[in-house]
Amino acid sequence: MSIKGAPAALLAAGGTALALIATAITGGSIDEQDNAPGGQGGLGLNVEAVPAAYRDWILQAGKTCADVSPALIAAQIEAESGWNPTARSPVGAQGLSQFMPGTWDTWGVDADNNGTADPFSPADAIMTQARYDCWLAEKVRSYKIKNTDVRRLMLAAYNAGPGAVEQYRGIPPYAETQAYVARILRRVAKYSVTIEEPAGPFGARVVAHAQRWTGTPYSWGGGTINGPSFGVAHGAGTRGFDCSSLVQYAVYHASGGKLTIGRTSQAQVTQGKPVTRDDLRPGDIIGFRLNGASWDHVAIYIGDGQILHAPRTGQTVSTARLGDGYYASKPQTIRRFG
Repeated sequence: MSIKGAPAALLAAGGTALALIATAITGGSIDEQDNAPGGQGGLGLNVEAVPAAYRDWILQAGKTCADVSPALIAAQIEAESGWNPTARSPVGAQGLSQFMPGTWDTWGVDADNNGTADPFSPADAIMTQARYDCWLAEKVRSYKIKNTDVRRLMLAAYNAGPGAVEQYRGIPPYAETQAYVARILRRVAKYSVTIEEPAGPFGARVVAHAQRWTGTPYSWGGGTINGPSFGVAHGAGTRGFDCSSLVQYAVYHASGGKLTIGRTSQAQVTQGKPVTRDDLRPGDIIGFRLNGASWDHVAIYIGDGQILHAPRTGQTVSTARLGDGYYASKPQTIRRFG
């Protein structure tokens, strides 16, 4: 990669450029997520194109944020190291994802839980790459550069540093960086397969889109129609969904992007069509009063007496029995969209 891939002129400055990049990264954890396709809607990972030893990690990494799909991660690794976990570049980049030591010191994670964050460990490298990619995607999005795909800017930032992207208001005019971005995007097709949109009624699509994020951490204030994001207050260090953002995401994507419902549970239970308990169907949204007079929790009914929801801090998107004592005892209201 060069700075992670800076052009040679920057490398000639010794460790200064690396130090600046490391200083600029403020970090914050990006919690791990389950094995399921993420990133660009409609595309999944062509697992046959990925070395078998790395498939599960690529799938898991591809759930870190909506901007970074498993196929993009795989294409990036091929471009960086050709799937060689012991690769070393002439300028000192290391491992599958070719992290420079200064960047690794800031971002490296011990994904395989062996006690050491090691750039030569495929698991550590892949998960760190996804987390760094996701941070870069948010960083370049904050620059509000018009008419440019966030993925392209993210890849350019991975190679040349986010400061260069901000300076040039786009992909920097470095031959290496421009070639790097183009090379990876060409390879994405190799690692992609088309996933059909969930078939059937609107409610079934709501369920299917929500279920894709099973295992995603709860993050208070986190989540948008684009996928998991960092929350606020006690959710600030966690990338994920809260209860209402998961519902908003699922309804938005079930509608093909045509319907954006309110962001809060209180707003969501005033929208859509009121439904009685006797008419409850998969995909219906159930509002709960858990802690007082306001509708402070929402969940998606998935059938067979079960709900899918983002429960609370410290838990993940998961299912629960609607008839369990806790939820059954709380006031409920049901809404249907679509």
